[in-house]
Amino acid sequence: MRVCRFWEPKTGARLGIVFEETVVDATAIDPRGCADISTWLALPDPIEYVRGITELAERSKNRLHIRELEHAPAPGSRHLLPPIDKQEIWGAGVTYQRMRQSHVDESHGGKLFYDEVYDAARPELFFKTTPHRVAGPFGSIRVRSDSEWTIPEPELTVLLSPAQRIIGFTCANDVTSRDIEGENPLYMAQSKTYSGCCALGPTILVSDDPDFARDLPISLVVIREGMAVFRDETNTNQMKRSIPEILGWLSRDNDFPFGVFLMTGSGIAPPDDFSLEPDDIVEIAIVGIGRLVNPSVKDALPSETQTEFGV
Repeated sequence: MRVCRFWEPKTGARLGIVFEETVVDATAIDPRGCADISTWLALPDPIEYVRGITELAERSKNRLHIRELEHAPAPGSRHLLPPIDKQEIWGAGVTYQRMRQSHVDESHGGKLFYDEVYDAARPELFFKTTPHRVAGPFGSIRVRSDSEWTIPEPELTVLLSPAQRIIGFTCANDVTSRDIEGENPLYMAQSKTYSGCCALGPTILVSDDPDFARDLPISLVVIREGMAVFRDETNTNQMKRSIPEILGWLSRDNDFPFGVFLMTGSGIAPPDDFSLEPDDIVEIAIVGIGRLVNPSVKDALPSETQTEFGV
């Protein structure tokens, strides 16, 4: 079972049930339960609800072809939206051995710091971003205007309901300014959280089974001027910590009234001489979940704050 969120020019954001090649408008089937992601997650049993809606959707003749939605966002056309509305996005760091070494290499004298995080009982958890900074499928991710070394980080991402139950899985791109993060670990918030710092989608695979995610291939390809300039893959079986363990720490002394997305860390580290450039196309694929595609841009956001206070 898969859920997507898409834009309908006449009626706005909608929820959809995704089949192999088609999408059925779930909001049209049940305008109350499928009003938005938050409404769905607030139901007593969101997974059982989707199962019932899927059975109804299978009989619907009013279908959109998925290819109609797979293009850059434009207000006057149907397109996929990020499958998020009011939820926060959090991240888990240094969960793969490869990224542990990568952080050690990038930091200024941070070997002990990152070794301790990797081996500690308590995982690294950080707040990533809010929905308005998130790109959906084919939407633009951004390189900070003050960064010269920015990388994509492909991550399996878990969706929790407000009751902190696993509802499903999706793909995320945890875009990171490694030069800013490496300069000082205390700068991590600036390297991780800014407009266009994250992409999410393309759909939510609805499942509450954490074992599903124990052995999933994850791939990353960056295309520049029509050619792949970086390509690598990893597997979730390389994670040091289990998903239930990470979620247990995330939920400790915390609540998420609209639900929450947790990125579970990246096992792919582009080389030190690689950085995203404007017009790169980033493709993230997780077997069993889907493929998330985003172009990259680099610009300073036009705003009164930047004009007055920017440095």
